[in-house]
Amino acid sequence: MWKKWKESKLCRKLKQVKINRVVYLSAVVILLALAVVLAITAATNRAKRTEEPTQTPGGITTSTTEPSPSAPGDNNDQPSALIPEMSAPVSGKLSKAHSVDVQVFSETMKDYRVHLGIDIHTEANAQVFAVADGKVSKIWQDPMMGWCVALSHSGECVTVYKNLAKELAEGLIEGIAVKKGQLLGQVGDTALMEIADEPHLHMEMTVKGLQVDPMDYFSQAVIASLSKDTAFEEEAGK
Repeated sequence: MWKKWKESKLCRKLKQVKINRVVYLSAVVILLALAVVLAITAATNRAKRTEEPTQTPGGITTSTTEPSPSAPGDNNDQPSALIPEMSAPVSGKLSKAHSVDVQVFSETMKDYRVHLGIDIHTEANAQVFAVADGKVSKIWQDPMMGWCVALSHSGECVTVYKNLAKELAEGLIEGIAVKKGQLLGQVGDTALMEIADEPHLHMEMTVKGLQVDPMDYFSQAVIASLSKDTAFEEEAGK
């Protein structure tokens, strides 16, 4: 009896050892398989990060892929991403500034309201020019701001010219390219919302879809000319 009991106990131990070995081997196989899956996933994610573009807070799409070496003489500048240098759209003097935080009085509406552009006081029928190279993106008649022309420029910049006379420059249509200083039309009196003001060009500007002050993008020479320009007054007095 004692011998049989010892043998059965030994058998049970051997079986237990076999079971434990199977469990351990299974656990090792599962861990190795999991490690392989994690390694493959990590490698795939790294490859995607180097190939796919990313979006920066400023909204500019960039890529993390290493750039290829440039050949000598290659130009790596990207002018299309830069806002162009701007000239004055009309000869005159700044009469109303851009104001989105502080409301200004409207002589026509007899109330205070924000002013999304700048007004340049000039003579009636003064010529209006493109402030930079670009493309005519839209021409329309606004019920309150009269005849308007919008130009799109590099750097996701758009300039808008309002209160124009109905007769625009010959050949000016949507979609055509324009050069800096090219004639767009003349100052009119079509802006009913500002009809009580002196003859002026109302100019607005956006960058990446946000309203900005055009004066921030003019050179110091242009700003100086808009601060003390009296050429239009001399012309009107003749």
